[in-house]
Formats: sequence, C-alpha cells, structure tokens
Amino acid sequence: MSEIHLDPYLSRYAARTRGMGASEIRALFSVASRPEVVSLAGGSPDTAALDYDAVAAVFDEIARTNGPAALQYGGGQGLPALREQLVEVMAAEHTPAHADDLVVTTGGQQALDLVTKLFCDPGDVVVAEGPSYVGALGAFSAYQAEVVHAPMDEAGLMPDALADVLARLRHAGRRPKFLYTIPNHQNPAGVSLSTERRQRVLAIAEEHDLLVVEDNPYGLIDFKGEQHPTLRSLAPERVVYVGTLSKIFAPGIRVGWVAAAGPLRDKLILLKEASDLCQSNLAQCVAERWLATQPWLVQVGHFRELYRGRCAALIDELTNELPAACTWSVPTGGLFVWARMPEGIHTGELLARALSARVAYVPGRAFYADGGGARDLRLCFSSAREERIREGVRRLAEVVTSELELIRAVSG
Repeated sequence: MSEIHLDPYLSRYAARTRGMGASEIRALFSVASRPEVVSLAGGSPDTAALDYDAVAAVFDEIARTNGPAALQYGGGQGLPALREQLVEVMAAEHTPAHADDLVVTTGGQQALDLVTKLFCDPGDVVVAEGPSYVGALGAFSAYQAEVVHAPMDEAGLMPDALADVLARLRHAGRRPKFLYTIPNHQNPAGVSLSTERRQRVLAIAEEHDLLVVEDNPYGLIDFKGEQHPTLRSLAPERVVYVGTLSKIFAPGIRVGWVAAAGPLRDKLILLKEASDLCQSNLAQCVAERWLATQPWLVQVGHFRELYRGRCAALIDELTNELPAACTWSVPTGGLFVWARMPEGIHTGELLARALSARVAYVPGRAFYADGGGARDLRLCFSSAREERIREGVRRLAEVVTSELELIRAVSG
C-alpha cells in the first residue's frame, strides 16, 4: 500500500484558502502548450503581431533618458504621466476620466483583486453574469464571496433576469456588494451588451442602489469598429471601471488600472500599497512611452483585423464540421467563442479525449461558480493561425461526433 502524504501545514492555513484550486485554464497550460496540440484554450493575445522595432525603440529611449528613475520605487497610485495616457485610452471609447481618479495596477487581475478586497467580507454576495470571467470568479472566491449568476443571451446580460435575481436577494434579506460585468465582447461568451440594455441595467442598479464593476479589456477590439457607450460614461458615480493594456498592447507589461470616485480611489491606493508597495516603474515607463510616442491605435487596428479573420475562420469551420445539434455565439469582437454541445455531452469529461486528439479547449464549468456550464466550452481564436484553427476544429468535431455516436449506441 502506498503511503499517503498529508499536507503538514493544513491546520495552519487561513479559512479563506479552503476550496482554492488551480483554474481549469492554468491546469491546461502544460498540455496545451505542446507543439502537437492545437490550443483553442488560453486567452492569449498574439504578441508576435507587435512592431518589435518600435518596442525596442521604446525600451532604448527609457534606458538612455530615464533609466535610474525607471528602476526605482514608485508611488502607490502609479506614474502621473502614465495615468494621463490612460485617460486618453479611455477617451478612445468616449469615456471621460481624470488622471487623479486612476490607480495603476499589475494588470486587470490585480484591479479585480483590490476591488473585491475593498468591498467583500466572507459570505457577501456578488452578482455576475453567467458565464463569467474565470479570473474574476477566482478573486471573488479568494475573499469568500458568494457569486450569484444572472443569465445572458446573444445580446448580453438580460436586464429582466437581473432584476429578478436582485428581487430574490432582496426578499432573502441579502444586499449584493456589486454587479460584475464585461459588457464588451464578454469573456467567455463573446457577446456585447446592447446600448438599450446598458441603460436598463444601470436603471436597475439605481433602483437597487447597486454598485457596478465594469471590466473592459476588449472594448477596442470590435470587429465592426462600432462602440457602445461604456457604463462608466453613462453613470460615473455608480460604476467602478477596470481597464488593461494586455489586449491592446502586451500582457507581459502587466499594466491595468481602476477608475473610481475619490473615496474609493484613496482606499484602493492604500490596499495597493499594502499588497505590493508599488507598480513596476519600468513597466509603467514602457507603457507610457508606447502610448505617448507610438501610433497605438493603429496597432489596435492591426490586432482587430487579425482577430476578425481568425474568428471568421473558426466560425466557418464550426459551421462546416460540428454536428447540427451544436450551437455557438458569433462574437462581436474580442477573443472568444462560446459553444454548447448536444444533450448528453459533458465538456469537462470530454476534455481528456480532446487532448488525446491533440486539441484543447476550456470546459464551460470553469466560468460558473455554481456548477453550471456542463455542456458548454470556450474556444479562443487569438493566438493560433487560421490554418491551425481550422485543423483544431476538425479534431474537435471528430471527438464530438464520436462521443455522440457512443451516446446513441448506449441509449439505443
């Protein structure tokens, strides 16, 4: 009999660590990164599409002109010059902001962590779209918040369903700390909230005195070049806005930010300083110089066209190859397609067979806090070339078709 090794530190851990585990996506990385596997799993932007002569020029300028300061400690709120540039990024989506109201963070993920830490005690309720971003669900779980999902359809979060969720919570004597939403090209569903629905969601939030946390990583990656008003632009005092440069510049820079009203900003700065003292000055200098000296919106346009073509290839191949009972979203932008498999297929259980067939996806259950999404899966089209995407879908279709044949044989 093999010896069982128990964690010797188990009795010492904080209560909030119970139930914590690796995300479905992180657990896939070691397998999905193998060259023989077509990965339609992780949501990585294609950093190979950047102009590396321009990137090198930015680094060279910083080293020549501002090296000592770039390698020094910084303030908890972030460099003023960078915050001024981030105001311009928000202005590209017609979202007014002031540099004083911004707090620079280590990517959008730290922003979500700080916002959750600011508002949530153990047992507090957060309302989130279902499905929702796995990183946000991880942050909510880390602070022992209970997530209650509000459903979506092809036009995004459903206002009437949100109102029903809030009414049920009110009847139970529970007041949510905030609504978490990704209104633009949602991760993982790929859909966007219509302008009319944005206004209705904010009206419902006003009725229930509900704070809204708007996460906007993908707003500028719109395949039609269309823009809906951000929630922040419609109700700045009710909306905490989270932004990131990961999808419009590079995730390795690890620059995100929060735009919030003065009292919230001050608390976030204190939490930021307690968490990591300060953001990397070097990363901030690179981001600031990139935004100030390079045609960054032109680069965003290159990303947009690249992803639009890859998305079209994915949708085309899904239409040609997947069984007729499968359905999927048609993204308005961003990086993801959300697909639903036929009755009887559990995408979590199917994943091992897909990996054996050398294709990777993320099972839908990763994007729910309540065990939902068993028949769903997320496909990412941003980091693979079109021919690889098509091959990946063909491999996935063979696995799904084989599974359906097995189900029919067993049931018939």
